[in-house]
Amino acid sequence: RFEEALQEAQQVDKLLSEGPGDDYLEEKFPLLGVPITVKEAFSLYGMPNTSGLVNRRNVIATSDATVVSRLKQAGAIPLGVTNCSELCMWYESSNRVYGRTNNPYDLQRIVGGSSGGEGSVLAAACSVIGVGSDIGGSIRMPAFFNGVFGHKPTTGVVPNDGQFPNAHGVRTSFLCTGPMCRYAEDLEPVLRVMAGPGVSKLKLNEKVSLEKIKFHCMDHDGGSIFVSPVDKEILQAQKKVVEHLESDLGVQVQRVAIHKMKYSFQIWSAMMSSKDSEGQEAQRFTDLLGDHGKPVWPLWELMKWLVGMSSHTLPAIALGLTEKLVNLNLSGKAKLVSMGKSLQEEMEALLGPDGVLLYPSHPTIAPKHHSPICMPFNFAYTAIFNVLGLPVTQCPLGLGSEGLPLGIQLVAAAYNDHLTLAVAQYLEKAFGGWVLPGKV
Repeated sequence: RFEEALQEAQQVDKLLSEGPGDDYLEEKFPLLGVPITVKEAFSLYGMPNTSGLVNRRNVIATSDATVVSRLKQAGAIPLGVTNCSELCMWYESSNRVYGRTNNPYDLQRIVGGSSGGEGSVLAAACSVIGVGSDIGGSIRMPAFFNGVFGHKPTTGVVPNDGQFPNAHGVRTSFLCTGPMCRYAEDLEPVLRVMAGPGVSKLKLNEKVSLEKIKFHCMDHDGGSIFVSPVDKEILQAQKKVVEHLESDLGVQVQRVAIHKMKYSFQIWSAMMSSKDSEGQEAQRFTDLLGDHGKPVWPLWELMKWLVGMSSHTLPAIALGLTEKLVNLNLSGKAKLVSMGKSLQEEMEALLGPDGVLLYPSHPTIAPKHHSPICMPFNFAYTAIFNVLGLPVTQCPLGLGSEGLPLGIQLVAAAYNDHLTLAVAQYLEKAFGGWVLPGKV
């Protein structure tokens, strides 16, 4: 929406020239004139809202999602919407509506998903701030693969209204909307605007003393059979963070081994498909694929896909085929849900009011296109924190030997978003933050 964006920018220039006063403008329009982009799954008036689903290709938003409306009211100017994976449920952003999004550091690499278009345009310096959503790492994986900052807030603070698909049943406790930014200092003001009145639940006005934070470090999940081992370069980057914190702040980073993290994928999967407190079943992915139309039969879609006739992507078809398997072992699923609740208590006790956990954002650097199909559960490194409801900031740590971004997750107890945001700003100064693609 470049023409509309230019007109809105001219209106901002006019407002500034009329001079109502900087203090007034800063208070009323904290993001005045700032260009932003929006994940296409969110409604942005006049723009497509397909979520990569072919049978929604003619859907145009007639209103703004709540967070988009709040950002506009704060003075931000949307440039347009960005690509995502089909129905936002895969970690490569490719679909049959728009095609595939490429990583600006290496076009043969993925951008992550489902907010992959956001990660890509931010890294490529097309935009400064992005609107993303995250139910299994959909903000943090693209932020990691594209070397930018992404924040998954504490659950229930930022409204999810106005995105498709939205969460229903138990998943409303796992889906989070949050900011993606090139610069760490932008995360907090954008989060304030996105949260609106809900911001009072967070402690963003509290001054953070980094020396008083209790830092914990976990190198990997303990060796899940479903997930790749963590790359040596990622481990090395995390080690450098630990060494810097200890030498510069004089803190002692405590190494921890949380046994239940080994079952992150199984816990996430069981909790995502569990009933809510009122006994309501989780929405089926195959129903979403049909989008109120004819039901989708995954096996039939697979046959069509093999001969190039399906309008769905292979990951979406595969998810449709596997979602029924989760409910075959109900007693095993109940045990995993119970393990998830126990892990949440363990994590909250560990982190307390002043703790931050350092944990890999993903076991590998940005993989090549299509390779996620071979390791479909690697997103467990981010997904586990959705079902635990904890705030997490993904922080870039420069580029590795192949010129691809490295990064780390910063995790705190619920409503302690201010801790992870403060540490992200500190690490940006120490490790350089976002690096312009092609600079090295």
